[in-house]
Amino acid sequence: MGGTEASDLSDMSRLLGALAEYLRYLMECGLADVCLAAPSGKRGGAGRINRGDAPAEQCVDSLERIREEAEGCTRCRLADSRTRVVFGEGDPCARIVFVGEGPGYEEDRTGRPFVGKAGQLLTQIIEAGMGISRETVYICNVVKCRPPHNREPHEDEVRACFPFLERQIAVIRPAVIIALGSCASSTLTGTRRPISVVRGTVHAYRETPVVPTYHPAFVLRNYTQAVRRQVWDDVRKAMAILKAAESGR
Repeated sequence: MGGTEASDLSDMSRLLGALAEYLRYLMECGLADVCLAAPSGKRGGAGRINRGDAPAEQCVDSLERIREEAEGCTRCRLADSRTRVVFGEGDPCARIVFVGEGPGYEEDRTGRPFVGKAGQLLTQIIEAGMGISRETVYICNVVKCRPPHNREPHEDEVRACFPFLERQIAVIRPAVIIALGSCASSTLTGTRRPISVVRGTVHAYRETPVVPTYHPAFVLRNYTQAVRRQVWDDVRKAMAILKAAESGR
């Protein structure tokens, strides 16, 4: 292992450790809904596989048909430079859907969403913070192909790819969507205001509540207590919406 790679892994380990310590701090402050237990992998609560209104197999089949179409898509210039289409992954009947901006280098290489450093932090938030396994949520992006040099997707690229996201959400029918960053937030809610302004409030995509929060990549670059607290406040808000939806079923 090279020195740079070892240093990166060490930095990530420190960041994840700091996040775990922060979640313990919140729990000690009286936030009883912070869960630090290791996820059991069982599908229950937030990760319930059966919504009660559609067989899981039907959701899987529908998403696979959409995936096949996305993998052959050439609607925008991003198709020319991609290695792989990064469609999305997780529970096909998830109650929580995370939507990011677009794939990065590792995602383009593997075909999986959020597997780089930002993805490791998102996994830690889901598993150490929310107390559920990553497999019980669904994770995807606004655009399914990596923009060159990890730039923000252009508006025409978002318009070309958005129908895939629309159809994913229509199949999954989550109780709440967590929009990671300005691109996801503006695409789903129509607001063009900065994420620092819209986070902390609940918006909607059609009839589904949308909770905007900072993208994990931003959190890694701005790892302050204030940012961490804001992200956790947003996650707690999403979990409260989910709890209310589950109790009303």
